[in-house]
Amino acid sequence: MGGEEFRDFRRIADAVAADIARGRLRPGDRLPPQRQFARRRRIAPSTASRVYGELVRRGLVVGEVGRGTYVRAVPEPSGRALTEPPALPAEVNLELNYPSAPGQSEVLSASLGPLLRPDVFAEATQTASAAGTPGARAVASALLAYGSWRPGPERLLFTGTARQAIAGALAALVPPGGRVGVEALTYPVVREIAARLRLTLVPLATDAHGLRPEAVAAAHRGAPLSALYVQPTLHNPTCVTMPDARRRELAETVRDLGLQAPLPVVEDRIWSFLYPEAPEPLAAYAPELTYVVDGLSKRIAPGLSVGLLVTPGPDDERAAAALRSGGWTAGRFALEAATRWLTDGTADRLATAKRADAADRHARVTACLTGHDVQTDPHAYYAWWRLPAPWRGETFTAAAAAHGIAVTPGAAFAAGATTAPDTVRIGLASPPYDVLEAALRTLAAIAEAGPARCFT
Repeated sequence: MGGEEFRDFRRIADAVAADIARGRLRPGDRLPPQRQFARRRRIAPSTASRVYGELVRRGLVVGEVGRGTYVRAVPEPSGRALTEPPALPAEVNLELNYPSAPGQSEVLSASLGPLLRPDVFAEATQTASAAGTPGARAVASALLAYGSWRPGPERLLFTGTARQAIAGALAALVPPGGRVGVEALTYPVVREIAARLRLTLVPLATDAHGLRPEAVAAAHRGAPLSALYVQPTLHNPTCVTMPDARRRELAETVRDLGLQAPLPVVEDRIWSFLYPEAPEPLAAYAPELTYVVDGLSKRIAPGLSVGLLVTPGPDDERAAAALRSGGWTAGRFALEAATRWLTDGTADRLATAKRADAADRHARVTACLTGHDVQTDPHAYYAWWRLPAPWRGETFTAAAAAHGIAVTPGAAFAAGATTAPDTVRIGLASPPYDVLEAALRTLAAIAEAGPARCFT
């Protein structure tokens, strides 16, 4: 590309960005097709393509295959995870999603008293390896056991958070430039991890039962996948829980794929504690292939968390090395605190309270959003809302923000070029009940009013 052409497309992108900043182009507005844009600006179609690509890179617009290019609700800050506070000064945050049980702080602090004795504290502030401590391995193994699946303590590794466990597993399994199969709608942090590790996410088709095994097989035949990342229980954001028959079929598929080696799977079970009657983990059907990720941020508290990674075999040095090189191993104090909470029943009591809380919040969603196309589950702390026409996710997000409510547009969960243009995810865990109900009723009123009335 010549230097002058580079400057030209950047200058044009700057002009469009200025129109967005000044409100001449509003959230949800559709940019003209690239050829029409090129004719209006008297530039080559290839230059117009670079302009649109630059606007996407800056987070100012989002491209939707077969629909066009639209102004985003807000520019996407570089490096901001979905789990961090939003740029919007929202009064009600339905984007963050950390459940808290009544009296949680008092319950947790009571268990930590013995750790503060000088002799115990000195031991608890030593370093820890990726393998943790024998006590942490024993209690974590018991915590994760489900149905017929019993992970041995020698297969446990520990990280600071579940996100770090995902990153460690993918770093161990997938070389730079490798392909990772994911559900077409996936956890946004996985997209960030893939970008930092230089991995390519391959969106795979789903249906009402979750990931479709034939989609995995077709993608792998097209160009081999290095790993598969999947959320079989309470999928975020759709709330779908994969039934037992589908899990068995998927396990058979990944086992049979490839001439040299089967396809390893990273199974994310971070929300599974809310659904004790769910089918057995995918790891129960393909234990030799599955890396299981879990953590304590949702079960206990986000600020003092531990991530858990179960490897297919004992003492997995490749995974441990990935955690060490990434600086992702758990702190010793967090391990000691978690061991006490898991041993004395604190974690179980909090999980029970949060299951009841999730059901109460689900009831409020069904009451406040009656008549709307909302997909949720009594065990889930989020809801997936297909908005009525002519709303789009980005436009609705902007309208909600104008009323002091932060929600997440469906495009945030889209892997690759796949989009969910007419959807938003609502996080239910954070606000008090009365605030949640008021926010839900406000969102219902916005949806029913339509964008024409909300932006005039």
